[in-house]
Amino acid sequence: MSYRRFTSFMAACGCLAAVSTAPAAGPQDAAPRAALASRLNAETQRYENLPNPGAQPNRSGWDIWSRFIFGGKPDNTVPTDAIPVRRLDRAALDALDDDGSHVIRLGHSSHLLKLRGKWWLIDPVFGERASPFSFLGPRRFHAPPLALADVPPIEALVLSHDHYDHLDAFTIEALKDRVQRYLVPLGVGARLRAWGIEASRIEEFDWWQQATVGEVTATAAPAHHFSGRGLWDRNSTLWASWAFDVGGRQRIYFSGDTAYFPGFKEIGERLGPFDIALMENGAYDSYWPQAHMTPEETVQAFRDVGARLLYLVHNSTFDLALHPWREPMDRAADLAEKAGVALATPEIGEVLTLGRLRENRRWWQDLR
Repeated sequence: MSYRRFTSFMAACGCLAAVSTAPAAGPQDAAPRAALASRLNAETQRYENLPNPGAQPNRSGWDIWSRFIFGGKPDNTVPTDAIPVRRLDRAALDALDDDGSHVIRLGHSSHLLKLRGKWWLIDPVFGERASPFSFLGPRRFHAPPLALADVPPIEALVLSHDHYDHLDAFTIEALKDRVQRYLVPLGVGARLRAWGIEASRIEEFDWWQQATVGEVTATAAPAHHFSGRGLWDRNSTLWASWAFDVGGRQRIYFSGDTAYFPGFKEIGERLGPFDIALMENGAYDSYWPQAHMTPEETVQAFRDVGARLLYLVHNSTFDLALHPWREPMDRAADLAEKAGVALATPEIGEVLTLGRLRENRRWWQDLR
């Protein structure tokens, strides 16, 4: 087996398998418990997705792994040219307006947010690989735009689920002395405690539970995905999308990893409308339609949640699927243009400030 096919196999195993400064009060139900609360199977003690009648079934794990290993992975799943990166440092971060809401793309699904002068991190991955191994597995296409040493004190670090391309042990270890609290789905707290994070700093959320941290209210919302970091722990922890209400002035939605499912409409009705929706766009395939969205589904999910600006994430950093690396953005951008959807495809390291005019461009279109 070639090295490239083996690292692709590892991607299948690792990513397809498997506040005010006063303390927050802890997770509270956003509303009376609804039918969309998460489902824990009493017999297996594993989390399950909500019914999704329109979804096609995934192929078996054997079919997926065999395709990665023997299926003839195309060459253009990894860029030949360098991905453009806008370098950031602490001085540039400190200069951002404390009254605004700023979203900074770090790569893949990792984002640094400055909300009312406080810093938040979403699914931060600064490590070299999305893998259980430091020497093997999907490797970054580009360096992070911000050095770990320049990451400011973090008010809250938010996780969507425990896959390696979203929860990185190296990053958690490196930042543990700079993070006030961790907001995570049910069960993910055990991962953090095993890495030395004090339980007092970890808050675990079921769907529709929320906590207010300073001027920001963060609510865990449903998603249609799965979890696990090994061969035997599949769905032992919950997965979630997240909504952020910034002082009642602006609302931000982050889809996390998800297939398309009917729950997007209820998320929009209960927690929207959103000024911006950071929507998954990449690592889809007909072999796993209940794990990720096609670009067409990404645009439809954006419409369902009722957001003003579509911001594409989950692409351009790791090789986790079998499609060309540019395809997710090409297809989504074409669809958005045709439908008149306002689109944001920021470069790595670019700062997007809500409410500030910017000219969007297809930065990838001339890259190989």
